[in-house]
Amino acid sequence: MKRIFLLFIFLQYCSFGFSQTKVVLLGTGTPNPDPEHSGGSVAIIIGTTSYIVDFGPGLVRQAAKMSPRYGGEFEALLMKNLKIGFLTHLHSDHTVGFPDFLLTPWVEGRNEPLKIFGPVGTKNLTDNILEAYNADIDYRLNGLEPANDKGWRVRTKEFTNDGVIYKDSLVKVEAFKVEHGSWTNAFGFRFTTFDKTIVISGDTKPCENILKYSKGADILIHEVYSYSGWLKRNEFWQKYHRANHTSTYELGELASNAKPGKVVLNHMLFWGASEKELLKEISEKYEGQVICGRDLMVVE
Repeated sequence: MKRIFLLFIFLQYCSFGFSQTKVVLLGTGTPNPDPEHSGGSVAIIIGTTSYIVDFGPGLVRQAAKMSPRYGGEFEALLMKNLKIGFLTHLHSDHTVGFPDFLLTPWVEGRNEPLKIFGPVGTKNLTDNILEAYNADIDYRLNGLEPANDKGWRVRTKEFTNDGVIYKDSLVKVEAFKVEHGSWTNAFGFRFTTFDKTIVISGDTKPCENILKYSKGADILIHEVYSYSGWLKRNEFWQKYHRANHTSTYELGELASNAKPGKVVLNHMLFWGASEKELLKEISEKYEGQVICGRDLMVVE
């Protein structure tokens, strides 16, 4: 049995080309139009394959910046390799970059349909984007530009419950429901590759599912807001954020129970607090490694 297991591991490594799983934070921003933080988007990278989670504004140019064409190291982020994406939920700050993700890689050479996995409503969103850009698509197909007839198309798959939503030779992706205020279909994702388990919270307040799926993960990418900053908000906004998001102290408690290898802060709301203060608040509940995510940060 041991020999069979070792052979299996060897074959897995061969099929993966000995490529370590890496995470690139394409954007760590919030709905606020902060010019220093692009919209929320994360790339899971294995070799020349990328899996994009959420399509905040700026994601395509951020991906391009990290590709060899513009001096970056990730072939997986060349436009032609942006082929598959996952949506945690349909709030605008997670979807405004969708038309760019759909159309620009096609114009730049993607020659197969884009695969999109998202909650109920994703197909409607996709269909309406295609309708809105119908004139552009028609011109590129029938005008003088040499566009192919495949890369603009989209294969959309919606999900409604917890469980495996995608699997290939490199990765297994599980979706799990989270609690994001009154938003009905909000999810997080757990990516399992040959060498890592990566959990992305999406937008959520503390809930049992995020704890369940985060336990023992190598990397937990989680949204957060400053508790001290929250105290300065008025009653309306305090109620809103408490129902929709996770405070530094709550995340510290979650991480203490889940015990991930490292926590990467994403979608951070500071409200005047510094990164140092954010980390200090979390450290009062959690002693493990915590990293403040920044745009184009690579996490291994």
